[in-house]
Amino acid sequence: MAAEMEAKGFEHMGLDGRLLRAVAELGWAVPTAIQARAIPLAMEGRDLLARARTGSGKTGAYGLPVLHKLLGIKEASPAVPQAVRALVLVPSAELARQVGHTLRRLAAFCARQLRVAELCGHSDLAEQRPVLMEQPDIVVGTPGRVLAHVAGHSLALRPWLELLVLDEADLLLSFGFGDDIRALLCHMPKIYQALLVSATLNPELEALQELVLHNPVHVLPPEPRLPGSSQLQQFQLRCPTEEDKFLLLAALLKLRLLRGRALLFVGSLARAFRVKLFLEQFGIAACALNPQLPARSRCHVIAQFNRGLYDYIVATDEEGPAEPPRHRPRRAGTARKGDKKGDKQGDKQGDKQAQCPQDPEFGVSRGIDFQNVAAVINFDVPNSVETYIHRVGRTARGDSPGTALTLALPDELEGLRRIEDTLAAENGQSMLQPYEFRMEEIETLRYRCRDAMRAVTKQAVREARLRELRQELLNSEKLKVYFEDNPRDLQALRHDRPLHPANVQPHMGHVPDYLVPPSLRGIADPNPKKRKCPRGAGARRGGKKPRGSGNPLQSFRFTRRGNKRGATGTP
Repeated sequence: MAAEMEAKGFEHMGLDGRLLRAVAELGWAVPTAIQARAIPLAMEGRDLLARARTGSGKTGAYGLPVLHKLLGIKEASPAVPQAVRALVLVPSAELARQVGHTLRRLAAFCARQLRVAELCGHSDLAEQRPVLMEQPDIVVGTPGRVLAHVAGHSLALRPWLELLVLDEADLLLSFGFGDDIRALLCHMPKIYQALLVSATLNPELEALQELVLHNPVHVLPPEPRLPGSSQLQQFQLRCPTEEDKFLLLAALLKLRLLRGRALLFVGSLARAFRVKLFLEQFGIAACALNPQLPARSRCHVIAQFNRGLYDYIVATDEEGPAEPPRHRPRRAGTARKGDKKGDKQGDKQGDKQAQCPQDPEFGVSRGIDFQNVAAVINFDVPNSVETYIHRVGRTARGDSPGTALTLALPDELEGLRRIEDTLAAENGQSMLQPYEFRMEEIETLRYRCRDAMRAVTKQAVREARLRELRQELLNSEKLKVYFEDNPRDLQALRHDRPLHPANVQPHMGHVPDYLVPPSLRGIADPNPKKRKCPRGAGARRGGKKPRGSGNPLQSFRFTRRGNKRGATGTP
């Protein structure tokens, strides 16, 4: 039945015509595996426990039946009072904004009938109360923020709530929202339909299932957690030293051997700034996604990346503790302060710095809608298989191809083997192919790499972080009134000592031809002309589409010309 639905299309599911128009507008030709199985069951009113990986279309899998049911309720009883009838709980502020945006696009042709509101930490409770006074049909938010509004009597879930959705349920628990969810259940009506969606189904979810779901249908589409090798190519490269890692990264990006936009994942925030400053030494524009900044500022960075203003984002994983922490009692109506541990202090070189509190609603490796990501580079090996899957899941979304490259030092090989073994057991074959790269081909760049690494000192990293936080304070709308009342503080902040993250040497941004390896001179583009407008993913500086299959690491493929070898090779 599900396979037939997947082959036929959305029009055979009995969805409201206005939703079908929106689906067509979005270009969704046929439902994905999770959509084909979940939508018909949800429209029957069944509780669902669904497993869906990142990028599988899970938002549409629960969004369409939720919208369809709410439209049916309003048409069946035109005099029914306006109320919040659907609640979608998500683990991060960014995911709340993304889900809300998707639901509004799906409701584009019935926007007068259905309204969607997001509740997350980027706004004060007082600013969100007027939105809730209008009684939106669907509320999307993090459990902590939703509970704060319920406790403050600005949001009522009883008796009109019809549907509850828990998106990324495993992260909701690992981020410490378990207690908030249990508290919210006490404010809900006795009867409602519940949909629980998770990328992984683990024992920690069993207790939550028993509380939320009633006689659920398990929806487990037969799909791997990552796309197949025809869509997602995964490589691993073992680097003998830390310097080799940075040298390889500089060669990939400065010589433009990596095509399209990319996400670079590292293990800590200090290390993210170190990589960012290192790339700036070569004139490579990159930004670090800082979890210490407000959600609105981070979303602005992501929007700039999606528009093509940046080609590279350096991000960290924000993982909560293995078990939900015990919470101290909070006053009713107060916002959640943070249940996650801060990121590791310092990078792998022992850079220990004081950490500012991080936003508990922040998440990078899963939940944020990065668009048109051609490649993911694991500059540091992730600490778990789940983290690897969610990092790599940022590319090869939908039907688009993607590439993942993981760089591993000798002390990271054990973690890399665990990832390889797990993925091989799930897929029946090795998924991370070794990438044999001839480091001697880029030895001409090593001395520049060393100069760049020396310039990025621990002090430079600290100064970069302070400068970003200072700029955020100056631009903060919340502090605007305070600075108006305390102009001396504003002047002191503006005229504080200048911060110099790193001294950039102008000549480092230009790579003369003699430094480009001979075997790469027909491929490399170290000094591209400045473009006048943002380019799309995968396009060259001149606006032309790249040749080949779309693999951003295609230039590293093994080639033979007579007796000469290319710069790289795969066995």
